[in-house]
Amino acid sequence: MRYSADITTGSLKVAESRVIADLLLRGVSRQEWDQALYADNVLQTRSQETTKRLSRLIRRRLASMESDLWRLVRDGSGATATHACLAAAVKCSFLLGDFLDLVVRNEYRAYSPKLSNKLWEDYLVDCRNRDAEMGDLSETTRDRLRSTVFQILAQAGYIENTRTLKFQSAHIDQQVLKYLHAHEEKYVLKCIQVAP
Repeated sequence: MRYSADITTGSLKVAESRVIADLLLRGVSRQEWDQALYADNVLQTRSQETTKRLSRLIRRRLASMESDLWRLVRDGSGATATHACLAAAVKCSFLLGDFLDLVVRNEYRAYSPKLSNKLWEDYLVDCRNRDAEMGDLSETTRDRLRSTVFQILAQAGYIENTRTLKFQSAHIDQQVLKYLHAHEEKYVLKCIQVAP
């Protein structure tokens, strides 16, 4: 299945990703990992179940990249860390990546002033046509997916915010682009470089 709804677990979660990147870079043991996440609550979540879901999502995203990107997440400026998290999220979610590549890129080219909920709904229909295994999504799941993806677009600078949905130019951090070129992450580069 190309398209998965697991992205609803969280948007870019930059602050939490910095914490997870630090644990990965330090190579902590399983015991130290559990101590940090569950006993010390380093992610500052309200429940252990949330900690489990969030840490699993972030770890899976970061594990799709090399340790050089983890350092950008942990030690980079706000923009660097945000775009490094974006790159990892795109690599782990064709639903996010293809939306940037197929929809957001076209809207920029057409000089559209803003994103819309209808564009998202039409995109999901197209996804189901491309991926027969995707199946039908409930209205709640579609709304949660839209909310998460639009939050990511706002965090990464493609849109002004999730209220106005106005497009703006997004300039991806050069350190992140350098990492992606060095590691031949062609799909991720194509998806995130959609703004004029």
